[in-house]
Formats: sequence, C-alpha cells, structure tokens
Amino acid sequence: MGSIFWRRYFLLCICFFLSSSDIWGQQDATTKKARLSFQWVNPLSASERKRHPYLKHATFKSRSLGQKVGYCIYLPPHYSYPSWQSQKFPVVYYLHGGRPGSETKSIRLVDTIHDAIESGEVSPMIYVFLNGGPVSHYNLPGDSNAQGADVFIKELIPHIDQNYRTISHRGGRGIEGFSQGGRGTARLMFRYPDLFCSASPGGAGHATEKKISENAGAESEKLVFERGDNTWDLATAYAKRMKEDVGQPRVKILVHVGDQGFNYANNLQWMAHLRDLGIEHQSLVVPKAKHSALQIYEKVGVRIMRFHEQQFAEFTRKQ
Repeated sequence: MGSIFWRRYFLLCICFFLSSSDIWGQQDATTKKARLSFQWVNPLSASERKRHPYLKHATFKSRSLGQKVGYCIYLPPHYSYPSWQSQKFPVVYYLHGGRPGSETKSIRLVDTIHDAIESGEVSPMIYVFLNGGPVSHYNLPGDSNAQGADVFIKELIPHIDQNYRTISHRGGRGIEGFSQGGRGTARLMFRYPDLFCSASPGGAGHATEKKISENAGAESEKLVFERGDNTWDLATAYAKRMKEDVGQPRVKILVHVGDQGFNYANNLQWMAHLRDLGIEHQSLVVPKAKHSALQIYEKVGVRIMRFHEQQFAEFTRKQ
C-alpha cells in the first residue's frame, strides 16, 4: 500500500513539473505577444470622453523613444475657475495594472476621484494616468522600446510640470498604482524619494518581485531585469541610505490591498520586510475586496486620496 502511494506521489510531482514548465512557456509566449501588440498611444473612445468630461487624453514627444507617448490627465473643476487661475495643484501619478496596460487602463477610477473633489471631501488635485510601457513600469535591459520607468520619470513628469499648473516639487507630487502598477509604485518610490512625498502601492505582486530578487533579476527565462530592480532589494537599499544620511528625503507610504485578493498574503510578508528594515509605512487592508483597483477605490478611494492630501499639506506646513 505504501509503495503504491509513493509511486502515485512521484507521478503527481512529475506531472506538476511538466505542467509548470508548460505554464512558464505559455507565460513567456503571452508576454512576447503582448509586447508585440503594445502601443504607446491609446486615445479615449467616444464613450469614455462622454463619461469623463474632466478627463482628457494627450501626448508628448519622447526624445528617448523618438515617438509620441500618450497619457490621460484629470483636471479638477477648480482648474478652470477664474478665481483659481493663479493656483497651482498637486499631482498624483497613477500607474496602471496589467502587462502591458495603457494610459486608459485605470481611468474608471476618475468617477470616485471626481465625486470626492467636487463634493469637497478631498482638496482639488490633478491625476495623471500614464502608459507604463511594454513591461509595465519596468526598464528592460537591451530593449530601447521597453523603458517605461525612464519615460515616466525623466520625460512625462517634466512635461506635465511644463504644461500644466502643477506644484513642481516633491511636496506636491504623489505616486500610486495597483497590481503591476503597485509593483512599479513600490520600486519607483524607493528609487526616487526626492521626487515624491507620498506613495501608495496597492495589491502588488511582491512574491514575483521576491523571485526576481532571488534569481539575479530573472522573472522568467526570457524576462530578466537589472539586478536589484525589485521591491525587496530597493527597500533594503532605501533603508540603508536613510540610515547613512538622516537628511535624505523620506517618502510617506500607504500600502493598500484587499483581503480577498490573491496578493494579500505576499503584501503582508513584504510589509513585514519593511518593518524589519525600519521603514515606516501605513497599511490599509480592505475587507471583502478582491484583486481589483476599481473595487478598492469604490470602497476606500477617498481614504487613499486623503492620504496624499495629508502629505501635500504637511509638506506645505513645513515650508
């Protein structure tokens, strides 16, 4: 009886290994296909323009890519009020989920954002929905078209500051995202605390990021990132910089995740990593919320917005 059990167990292990290999092969093929179908410019549809009158699609010319890149920007009603024409506004940059995604991926959040600002629950702020590139907010070594992080940081942010009435320093700048965008938010907030005073990574796949950390940058056989470019190693490097130089700018962090989402457990594990490193952060666990940015925003979007608002106000008081 025992020998039969172990033979069956061995066969199950072999089957699992083979199926896992097939899954990884399918993932690599899917990633390659998605990258080939990716577009840097994705205009709003007629129905999207009608539904979101305060949201517009625009482009800028990327010098590094040699082509136009799209983004969506929400301007609060106050932006056009005559009495507010001398006012500058803080900006939250929202990083979409999916790989790849697009600048239109997360725009349904605008319903909650607009209602909160129009009702006076939250102070007016601009939201920019960016395009994260073929591998969503990563720079992919050796691929000049897949430099989503640099296009955002080095080109989109200066473009927004030059063309809109923004508070163009870290005290008026926040970063947020969900899922793949949560991963991007966590990486970029640690890389560039001098650019953002406020960050809210949501529902990020930190288990995948840990795998990248443990495998010299490899997420899979055909998807290899720069060593250290993951949410675990960057947190360690950030904590080290903060200890070595107490004058370094520190980003305020709110991690949000649904307790029914498939990344819930690894978010708890990652936050334990932050605590071990001495990195201060707040957490917002959303009850009965699945892995859905829209569902989380419908439940607690105003609380996340108020977190950014508080950091903007705190920075202003210190000046």
